Amino acid sequence: EEERKLIIGSTGRKWELTFTTLVTFGGAFFASFPLFYSTSFGGAYWVWMLILVSFVLQAVAYEFQAKPGNVLGRGCYRRFLVFNGVVGPFVVGAAVATFFTGSNFLVTHDALGLGVADAGPVISRWGNAWHGLDALFCPWNWVLGLAVVFLTRVLGSLYLLNNLHDEELRPRLRRQVLIDTVPFLVLFLAFVGRVLTATGLVYDAATQTFAPEAYRYLHSFLSMPLVALLFLVGVVLVLLGILRTLLKPSTVRGIWFTGIGTVLTVTALLLVAGLDGTAYYPSSLDPQSSLCLANSCSSEFTLTVMSVVSLLIPFVLAYIAYAWHAIDLGGLSRKDA
Repeated sequence: EEERKLIIGSTGRKWELTFTTLVTFGGAFFASFPLFYSTSFGGAYWVWMLILVSFVLQAVAYEFQAKPGNVLGRGCYRRFLVFNGVVGPFVVGAAVATFFTGSNFLVTHDALGLGVADAGPVISRWGNAWHGLDALFCPWNWVLGLAVVFLTRVLGSLYLLNNLHDEELRPRLRRQVLIDTVPFLVLFLAFVGRVLTATGLVYDAATQTFAPEAYRYLHSFLSMPLVALLFLVGVVLVLLGILRTLLKPSTVRGIWFTGIGTVLTVTALLLVAGLDGTAYYPSSLDPQSSLCLANSCSSEFTLTVMSVVSLLIPFVLAYIAYAWHAIDLGGLSRKDA
């Protein structure tokens, strides 16, 4: 029980930063790509509702499990945390995988810019009644979803190693890093292999149509060496943080390498999914309904405003970094549980 309190105390002090980042990401996507937002969030709403509910339960669990008058009991709130720790990362991973595997939707591009009286109220619609849960029918979405679950477990163990000053927990945390790294690497490498050999959709601006291209994502990496370098550096940093932690018992700062590497790797995957005319949200129902940067972004005015607002991002990141540093200063031990 003391160890549980120690772990929850270490992770629960920062849930606001995680939740704020998630909401900010969603808002930025809505402002920059409203057609994607309306198509995915309005069509595959069960997926996004699961993600939202899992993080709401996380916030509720951290805030109320130790409050006086807790009628649900501490065990109930801890089950909420387990739900968030498993379902949240899995669904996020499966949702990201659909950027490469495709989703079941239709978009009436001719209706864009027309009034309701001319085109009707619906520009995009989902192709079935599953509303996003059909993503679970694709095994590759499961592969990336499970890879993200194991990656979050690795990152969690590495973070606790760095933050907790407890010599009883640290050997078990190192062992847990190894246990979770093996399935993560197998699943992640399998998904990357699938991406590099997959057929993607390429947008022709002249005809405003999509055409399939074999090995599209591999070609994108080769045509954008900086993105490929970003991906490789990210993967190397992820492995470096893990290996240093496993091979050198005195190392507790592996989270810095693996955490930064994770950000770089995910950024590279998102860039290769959408840059160079590639459809970042391919439709498996009708390829011509697919979304790319050219046919789904906001107006020039909105994007200009967003680019100006984005200048504030370094300040926001600096604040988050400062807040994390201040919270983690000195770490935690059993006397703080």
